[in-house]
Amino acid sequence: MKSLTDPHAHDDPRYAVHKSDAEWRARLDPQQYEVARRAATERPFSGRYWDHWERGRYRCIGCAAELFESQAKFDAGCGWPSFWDQAKDGAVERVPDHSHGMVRVEVRCSRCGTHLGHVFDDGPAPSGERYCINSAAIHFDPET
Repeated sequence: MKSLTDPHAHDDPRYAVHKSDAEWRARLDPQQYEVARRAATERPFSGRYWDHWERGRYRCIGCAAELFESQAKFDAGCGWPSFWDQAKDGAVERVPDHSHGMVRVEVRCSRCGTHLGHVFDDGPAPSGERYCINSAAIHFDPET
């Protein structure tokens, strides 16, 4: 599996959405690009959705795929938007992450490979999971 820091990861045939690095750079602002395509992390308590509680859906910044629903959002106190479940099975993919001297599970959009954040096993019931997501990797679609 290719890392998003690999310049060829953008052409990974596993993803339904393909864009060149130049196309990603043109589509995303600098912070979104660093998070979504280079697996950077925004500072805690700095993203627009960490303390956002409107009803609706959170979509991928890269391809607009539905990733999370507001009903699954909770305050984990970590400074990033946290969800206890994905919107539907297969919306996100899990990738082993051995960076920064630790073992974690990275989560990416399963349609375009956008880096979203990580998932941990310290969330609330019923899943017991906490999807810790960068605001720069998602956008919000309010309920109408």
